Amino acid sequence: MLLAAGRGERMRPLTDQCPKPLLVVAGKPLIVWHLQRLAAAGFTEAVINLSWLGEQIASALGDGSRHGVSIAYSREPWPALETGGGIFNALPMLGSEPFLLVNGDVFTDIDFSALRLAAGDLGQLVLVPNPEHNLKGDFWLHGGRVVETGGERLTYSGIALLRPELLAGAPGGAFPLLPWLNRAREAGRLGAQKHAGRWLDIGTPQRLAQLDAELKGVGG
Repeated sequence: MLLAAGRGERMRPLTDQCPKPLLVVAGKPLIVWHLQRLAAAGFTEAVINLSWLGEQIASALGDGSRHGVSIAYSREPWPALETGGGIFNALPMLGSEPFLLVNGDVFTDIDFSALRLAAGDLGQLVLVPNPEHNLKGDFWLHGGRVVETGGERLTYSGIALLRPELLAGAPGGAFPLLPWLNRAREAGRLGAQKHAGRWLDIGTPQRLAQLDAELKGVGG
Protein backbone atom coordinates (compact mmCIF):
# COMPACT_ATOMS: atom_id res chain seq x y z
CA MET A 1 0.00 0.00 0.00
CA LEU A 2 1.30 3.42 -0.99
CA LEU A 3 0.16 6.31 1.20
CA ALA A 4 -0.75 9.22 -1.06
CA ALA A 5 -3.74 10.96 0.52
CA GLY A 6 -2.15 13.89 2.36
CA ARG A 7 -1.93 17.50 1.27
CA GLY A 8 1.74 18.03 2.13
CA GLU A 9 1.28 21.25 4.10
CA ARG A 10 5.02 21.89 4.47
CA MET A 11 5.40 21.55 0.69
CA ARG A 12 2.97 24.36 -0.08
CA PRO A 13 2.52 26.21 -2.39
CA LEU A 14 3.78 23.37 -4.62
CA THR A 15 0.96 21.10 -3.42
CA ASP A 16 -1.86 23.64 -3.73
CA GLN A 17 -2.56 22.51 -7.29
CA CYS A 18 -0.51 19.28 -7.56
CA PRO A 19 -0.74 16.33 -5.15
CA LYS A 20 2.57 15.70 -3.40
CA PRO A 21 3.14 12.20 -4.88
CA LEU A 22 3.10 13.71 -8.39
CA LEU A 23 5.84 16.24 -7.69
CA VAL A 24 8.64 15.51 -10.14
CA VAL A 25 12.18 14.65 -9.12
CA ALA A 26 14.83 13.85 -11.71
CA GLY A 27 12.20 13.62 -14.43
CA LYS A 28 9.76 11.28 -12.61
CA PRO A 29 6.94 11.80 -10.12
CA LEU A 30 7.89 10.68 -6.62
CA ILE A 31 5.29 7.92 -6.63
CA VAL A 32 6.56 6.51 -9.94
CA TRP A 33 9.99 5.95 -8.39
CA HIS A 34 8.24 3.77 -5.79
CA LEU A 35 6.12 1.88 -8.31
CA GLN A 36 9.09 1.03 -10.51
CA ARG A 37 11.19 -0.13 -7.57
CA LEU A 38 8.29 -2.19 -6.23
CA ALA A 39 7.87 -3.83 -9.63
CA ALA A 40 11.60 -4.55 -9.79
CA ALA A 41 11.35 -6.19 -6.34
CA GLY A 42 8.62 -8.53 -7.58
CA PHE A 43 5.50 -6.78 -6.34
CA THR A 44 2.66 -6.98 -8.85
CA GLU A 45 -0.27 -5.34 -7.01
CA ALA A 46 -0.51 -1.99 -5.28
CA VAL A 47 -3.22 -0.13 -3.39
CA ILE A 48 -2.93 3.66 -3.33
CA ASN A 49 -5.09 5.77 -1.03
CA LEU A 50 -6.36 9.05 -2.44
CA SER A 51 -7.80 12.21 -0.97
CA TRP A 52 -6.24 15.64 -1.66
CA LEU A 53 -6.35 16.11 -5.46
CA GLY A 54 -6.43 12.33 -5.61
CA GLU A 55 -8.04 12.02 -9.00
CA GLN A 56 -4.96 13.66 -10.51
CA ILE A 57 -2.97 10.68 -9.20
CA ALA A 58 -5.48 8.17 -10.57
CA SER A 59 -5.44 9.91 -13.97
CA ALA A 60 -1.65 10.01 -14.09
CA LEU A 61 -1.05 6.39 -13.08
CA GLY A 62 -4.12 4.65 -14.50
CA ASP A 63 -4.17 0.92 -13.90
CA GLY A 64 -0.41 0.88 -13.30
CA SER A 65 0.40 -1.42 -16.21
CA ARG A 66 2.98 0.87 -17.75
CA HIS A 67 4.88 0.77 -14.48
CA GLY A 68 4.68 -2.99 -14.11
CA VAL A 69 2.01 -3.21 -11.40
CA SER A 70 -1.76 -3.42 -11.08
CA ILE A 71 -3.14 -0.48 -9.09
CA ALA A 72 -6.34 -0.30 -7.06
CA TYR A 73 -7.38 3.01 -5.51
CA SER A 74 -8.75 3.45 -2.00
CA ARG A 75 -10.63 6.75 -2.04
CA GLU A 76 -11.04 8.78 1.12
CA PRO A 77 -12.97 11.95 1.96
CA TRP A 78 -11.19 15.22 2.63
CA PRO A 79 -9.77 15.75 5.20
CA ALA A 80 -8.09 12.37 4.76
CA LEU A 81 -8.32 9.54 7.28
CA GLU A 82 -4.76 9.79 8.66
CA THR A 83 -2.40 6.84 8.35
CA GLY A 84 -4.23 4.38 10.58
CA GLY A 85 -7.64 5.24 9.20
CA GLY A 86 -6.36 5.14 5.63
CA ILE A 87 -4.95 1.66 6.09
CA PHE A 88 -8.09 0.44 7.85
CA ASN A 89 -10.24 1.81 5.04
CA ALA A 90 -8.12 -0.07 2.48
CA LEU A 91 -8.05 -3.43 4.28
CA PRO A 92 -10.79 -4.97 2.09
CA MET A 93 -8.51 -4.35 -0.92
CA LEU A 94 -5.37 -5.53 0.84
CA GLY A 95 -6.71 -8.94 1.83
CA SER A 96 -5.82 -11.15 4.77
CA GLU A 97 -2.08 -11.60 4.19
CA PRO A 98 0.76 -9.30 5.35
CA PHE A 99 1.31 -6.27 3.14
CA LEU A 100 4.07 -3.76 2.54
CA LEU A 101 3.31 -0.17 3.54
CA VAL A 102 5.26 2.65 1.88
CA ASN A 103 4.84 6.34 2.58
CA GLY A 104 4.52 8.07 -0.78
CA ASP A 105 6.66 11.07 0.20
CA VAL A 106 9.90 9.31 1.10
CA PHE A 107 12.71 8.30 -1.22
CA THR A 108 14.84 5.24 -0.53
CA ASP A 109 17.09 2.65 -2.10
CA ILE A 110 15.94 -0.15 0.22
CA ASP A 111 15.35 -3.55 -1.35
CA PHE A 112 11.64 -4.03 -0.69
CA SER A 113 11.90 -7.75 -1.45
CA ALA A 114 14.33 -8.29 1.44
CA LEU A 115 11.86 -7.40 4.20
CA ARG A 116 10.64 -10.26 6.37
CA LEU A 117 7.97 -10.49 9.04
CA ALA A 118 8.63 -12.91 11.91
CA ALA A 119 5.99 -15.46 12.80
CA GLY A 120 3.66 -13.98 15.39
CA ASP A 121 4.70 -10.40 14.77
CA LEU A 122 2.13 -7.82 13.72
CA GLY A 123 4.67 -5.58 12.07
CA GLN A 124 8.26 -5.18 10.90
CA LEU A 125 9.34 -1.54 10.75
CA VAL A 126 12.17 -0.10 8.73
CA LEU A 127 14.05 2.43 10.85
CA VAL A 128 16.72 4.88 9.73
CA PRO A 129 19.34 7.09 11.41
CA ASN A 130 17.73 10.24 12.77
CA PRO A 131 17.66 13.08 10.21
CA GLU A 132 18.20 16.70 11.22
CA HIS A 133 14.46 17.34 11.34
CA ASN A 134 13.82 14.45 13.76
CA LEU A 135 16.91 14.20 15.96
CA LYS A 136 14.96 12.67 18.87
CA GLY A 137 13.90 9.70 16.76
CA ASP A 138 10.71 7.67 17.06
CA PHE A 139 11.47 4.16 18.35
CA TRP A 140 14.07 2.21 20.30
CA LEU A 141 15.61 -0.75 18.46
CA HIS A 142 17.29 -3.57 20.37
CA GLY A 143 18.05 -7.03 19.01
CA GLY A 144 15.71 -6.67 16.08
CA ARG A 145 12.81 -5.66 18.31
CA VAL A 146 11.06 -2.38 18.96
CA VAL A 147 11.35 -1.92 22.73
CA GLU A 148 10.06 0.60 25.24
CA THR A 149 13.50 2.01 26.01
CA GLY A 150 17.18 1.22 25.52
CA GLY A 151 19.13 0.16 22.47
CA GLU A 152 19.40 2.56 19.53
CA ARG A 153 16.98 5.44 19.02
CA LEU A 154 15.97 5.67 15.36
CA THR A 155 13.41 7.27 13.05
CA TYR A 156 10.52 5.41 11.44
CA SER A 157 11.10 5.48 7.68
CA GLY A 158 7.47 5.25 6.63
CA ILE A 159 8.11 1.70 5.37
CA ALA A 160 6.83 -1.43 7.11
CA LEU A 161 5.50 -4.94 6.67
CA LEU A 162 2.20 -5.22 8.50
CA ARG A 163 -0.44 -7.82 9.22
CA PRO A 164 -4.06 -6.69 8.90
CA GLU A 165 -4.57 -7.96 12.46
CA LEU A 166 -2.51 -4.99 13.67
CA LEU A 167 -5.67 -2.88 13.41
CA ALA A 168 -8.06 -5.42 14.92
CA GLY A 169 -10.66 -3.52 16.88
CA ALA A 170 -9.94 -0.19 15.20
CA PRO A 171 -12.89 2.19 15.26
CA GLY A 172 -12.78 3.30 11.63
CA GLY A 173 -12.80 6.92 10.56
CA ALA A 174 -9.68 9.05 10.93
CA PHE A 175 -7.02 7.89 13.38
CA PRO A 176 -3.20 7.70 13.59
CA LEU A 177 -1.16 4.53 13.23
CA LEU A 178 1.26 5.13 16.11
CA PRO A 179 -1.00 3.97 18.99
CA TRP A 180 -1.53 0.66 17.20
CA LEU A 181 2.19 0.20 16.66
CA ASN A 182 2.76 0.93 20.34
CA ARG A 183 0.13 -1.62 21.28
CA ALA A 184 1.96 -4.23 19.19
CA ARG A 185 5.25 -3.24 20.83
CA GLU A 186 3.74 -3.61 24.30
CA ALA A 187 2.58 -7.10 23.32
CA GLY A 188 6.09 -8.01 22.14
CA ARG A 189 4.89 -8.34 18.55
CA LEU A 190 6.75 -5.56 16.75
CA GLY A 191 10.05 -6.15 15.00
CA ALA A 192 12.27 -3.69 13.18
CA GLN A 193 15.46 -3.35 11.19
CA LYS A 194 17.84 -0.50 10.49
CA HIS A 195 18.38 0.75 6.95
CA ALA A 196 21.66 2.63 6.64
CA GLY A 197 21.36 3.33 2.90
CA ARG A 198 19.67 6.17 1.08
CA TRP A 199 16.50 7.54 2.64
CA LEU A 200 15.02 11.01 2.55
CA ASP A 201 11.73 12.40 3.80
CA ILE A 202 10.62 14.74 1.01
CA GLY A 203 8.81 17.06 3.37
CA THR A 204 9.81 20.50 2.09
CA PRO A 205 10.58 22.18 -1.24
CA GLN A 206 14.21 22.39 -0.15
CA ARG A 207 14.48 18.62 0.34
CA LEU A 208 12.74 18.05 -2.98
CA ALA A 209 15.31 20.27 -4.70
CA GLN A 210 18.14 18.53 -2.84
CA LEU A 211 17.01 15.10 -4.01
CA ASP A 212 16.46 16.34 -7.56
CA ALA A 213 20.03 17.64 -7.69
CA GLU A 214 21.45 14.44 -6.16
CA LEU A 215 19.64 12.13 -8.57
CA LYS A 216 20.53 14.20 -11.61
CA GLY A 217 24.13 14.16 -10.46
CA VAL A 218 24.34 10.38 -10.08
CA GLY A 219 21.84 9.38 -12.77
CA GLY A 220 19.32 8.00 -10.29
